[in-house]
Amino acid sequence: MVKTIAQTLQITILRLFKILLVLVLFLLFYGLFALTEPELLRASRTAAITLICFPVICIAMLKIYGGFPIGVKKTREIVYSAAIATFLTDCITYAQLAIMRFNFPNRSYFQDFFTFLGVVLLQLIAINLFGYMGNYLYFKVNPPANCLVIFGRKEGLPQFVGKISKYKKQYKVCALADVSDMTPDELKRKIRAHQAIFLFGIPENDKSWILEYCYKHGRTTYLSPELSDIITRQSRHVIIDDLAVLESRVTGLSFEQRVLKRAMDIIISGAGLLVASPFMLIEALAIKLEDGGPVFFRQPRMTKDGKVFNVLKFRTMIVDADKDVKRLASQNDDRITKVGKFLRKTRMDELPQFINILKGDMSIVGPRPEQVEITEKYVEVLPEFRYRLKVKAGLTGLAQIQGKYNTTPRDKLIFDLIYIEQYSIWVDIKLILQTVKVLFKSDSTEGVTGELPEGYDFLMEEEPPEKPEQAQNAG
Repeated sequence: MVKTIAQTLQITILRLFKILLVLVLFLLFYGLFALTEPELLRASRTAAITLICFPVICIAMLKIYGGFPIGVKKTREIVYSAAIATFLTDCITYAQLAIMRFNFPNRSYFQDFFTFLGVVLLQLIAINLFGYMGNYLYFKVNPPANCLVIFGRKEGLPQFVGKISKYKKQYKVCALADVSDMTPDELKRKIRAHQAIFLFGIPENDKSWILEYCYKHGRTTYLSPELSDIITRQSRHVIIDDLAVLESRVTGLSFEQRVLKRAMDIIISGAGLLVASPFMLIEALAIKLEDGGPVFFRQPRMTKDGKVFNVLKFRTMIVDADKDVKRLASQNDDRITKVGKFLRKTRMDELPQFINILKGDMSIVGPRPEQVEITEKYVEVLPEFRYRLKVKAGLTGLAQIQGKYNTTPRDKLIFDLIYIEQYSIWVDIKLILQTVKVLFKSDSTEGVTGELPEGYDFLMEEEPPEKPEQAQNAG
């Protein structure tokens, strides 16, 4: 009872903390612009619209970019996401304020710029203070949970445990348990001795009773999902007479969804080409001046239903990079040109794909298109890989936003399947906005930087079987 009350109180305090953050961000914006805009200091349409506009947009943007997850993510991640959300809020609110002030006398755009800059800087300071203070206080009250990792396969286990142990303030991996080497009674004793249970590669027959037992004893569980988990996650609860069942329909996109998605692709890619054309011209000149080779790179890739098309990108490698041996581009590939390194890092080599989108070969949002040969190899290792071809390939997607440089193909596949199963126009809009985070954040190139519990270091010495998963696509 006391524990429940404490948890409820903590949730309430966190909500008030987030409300206070939005209020501070709003006061900084409103207060600084009020110094140069008298209309904001009296009852007026300008004041009323700004009063409504900023908080509503700010809350919506914070929600799109992950909220303000104190105690869930690292402070740097929280601050980065919140800063982007707030900056976009400032831009939108200032745009509507500028429209209302368009015909006002004595308006100074020069002064507006410095006011806006001051607002952004002060808000960034506030976000950092709230982020660091919030996580500091949260982890003072909530020590890391003692965790048990129950696994069914060793392949990929060091990476799995390493990524968990990177979040040392949230989780403390105390022990690992091989489900095949322990009796149910031994596993139950271990489960009762820990606060949180991670499940990795568990056979279905074991997963069922372990989840039920954890639920019975109030243990928090974290499950590395399989295809069946993704399918049931989107199931609909249906009552047949007095029987409760889960309905999973394989329908694909409806006619209305396909029309809306295609319309959005045409509008966004058309606008993207117009806005990006000056940058594309500079890129083309830089590529040509460096080595005199062709500007564009074309390569057969797979999209919906296995259809093959030629993806268009700016060339980032030397001419005839695959002449001797055809291989994927690695992280520090010596075939990548100087201009190419910059284009890859900023992802500006992908801009010509707006043309592919206009032609209908690709969509703005969807799984990234893979080479035909690579797709066939992936399917041999991961038969579920073919399911990502249920929708058009995309310029951005859930796997690109949530994944990192060293994210395995299996984990990227899970992201792609989650996107396909939960598709909606709103999801597409949300992912398009979240792509801004990726543009200003370089790929993480770390390996397994977390620590395994004492006595389990031998797992790091095991070499997994070779798979086509440690490189990026060429071009």
